Amino acid sequence: MAAAQTKKPLGICDTVLRDSHQSLLATRMRTEDMIPAMEMLDDIGYWSLEVWGGATFDSCMRFLNEDPWERLRTMRKRMPKTRLQMLLRGQVVVGYRHYADDVVDRFVAKAVENGMQVFRIFDALNDLRNMEHAMRTVRKYGGHVQASVCYTLSPVHNNEGFVKTFKELLQVGADSLCIKDMGGLISPTDASDLVTRLKAVTDVPISLHSHYTSGMASMAYFKAAEAGVDLVDCAISSMSLGTSQPPTETLVASMAGTPRDTGLDLAKLSAIGKHFASIRKNYSHLEMKSYGVDTNVLQFQVPGGMISNLVNQLREQGQEGKLPEVLKEIPRVRADLGYPPLVTPSSQICGTQAVLNVLMGERYKMVPKEVKNIAKGMYGRTPAPIDPAFQKQILGDEAPITCRPADLLEPELEKAKAEIGALAKSEEDVLSYVLFPQVAKEFLANRGKKAADLTGDQLAAIAAAVAAR
Repeated sequence: MAAAQTKKPLGICDTVLRDSHQSLLATRMRTEDMIPAMEMLDDIGYWSLEVWGGATFDSCMRFLNEDPWERLRTMRKRMPKTRLQMLLRGQVVVGYRHYADDVVDRFVAKAVENGMQVFRIFDALNDLRNMEHAMRTVRKYGGHVQASVCYTLSPVHNNEGFVKTFKELLQVGADSLCIKDMGGLISPTDASDLVTRLKAVTDVPISLHSHYTSGMASMAYFKAAEAGVDLVDCAISSMSLGTSQPPTETLVASMAGTPRDTGLDLAKLSAIGKHFASIRKNYSHLEMKSYGVDTNVLQFQVPGGMISNLVNQLREQGQEGKLPEVLKEIPRVRADLGYPPLVTPSSQICGTQAVLNVLMGERYKMVPKEVKNIAKGMYGRTPAPIDPAFQKQILGDEAPITCRPADLLEPELEKAKAEIGALAKSEEDVLSYVLFPQVAKEFLANRGKKAADLTGDQLAAIAAAVAAR
């Protein structure tokens, strides 16, 4: 560890109640399996617990017949001492399209009201225009704004550029910053360099989020800690590694006796690990076949969950053997589309187009609407300009937009309220409906009923679809 002797405990956000089971178990962990561990988690002294957002909102209703708002309230009640944290996709909220500003405003307001405190806000393209309204809204309602930049590798991405983006986010108003490495791509050297650069321009806390996919995350955390990073994301050991985060206990033990000593109790952490080791067995049917280190992510930047989705798409066509061709095609599609980071929804969009290009034997013979929307600017400004000739090929006579996509959207809440009618018993229900109309309508109509048992084939399909989100 660095020579400096000033003690500065490294803060930990544990992801076991959100990202870790999203990455490993297709976001299928039930609230009832979390509850026995909540008091123990609350007693640890984490900087925060990531518990909500991402794909959990959708999955609660779609697969578990649970109310995501009730899950949040339960967590707040049972974990009163610890900051609760969520992942918010900026203007996309917790869905898969851009929503109008009134939806963002009311969602944040109700999230805060129901107990959410820390909002990690990101945009799939790192387009700040898609983050600004969410950031200002979180601040308006008293939440903690953790502004995030998606870390990725490409000819147009480097640490200097990431720092520039972070400085722009600071001008909007951020309480903390997050380096969001969703693919497990950041090397120990780059992690140290980026944290050092950020520490030179701001005093706000800096968080590093990574996945163990490539096997580098623990080393990256250690070097980032030496460079002064304030917070890192870990998962309790029994829900760590693979496409999840590095293990909490290992990080705690590594920092012990250094200036970055976390001060967390390994014995208490061990008890939590035992609980989730037992619970994980109940979800074994949702596990990916392989959840070890996958260094292919360094070459193709395809996260493990996304690979499972690609395999499923190819298997449906009897073309599973073409996966290597698809993996090689994804970087080409990504380059054509202006090098978007491979995170929801751009990862799915690039992956699907790559599959079509390979199966058709001709590039862009078939182009999904989502690909056209990226080329048109409907998701925002891409990191690199898209070649006008390629835009013409994809869009025909349609002109790309240059404004913030949400500027084209009319307010949505009043219309949604009228549509859902008496099925909605609260403003939270209306928000669930506007975010996921079909899913929420079915959920609200059958609220309280036991979810039907699913077949093995259905479970496999769910695992592939949700893990890729």
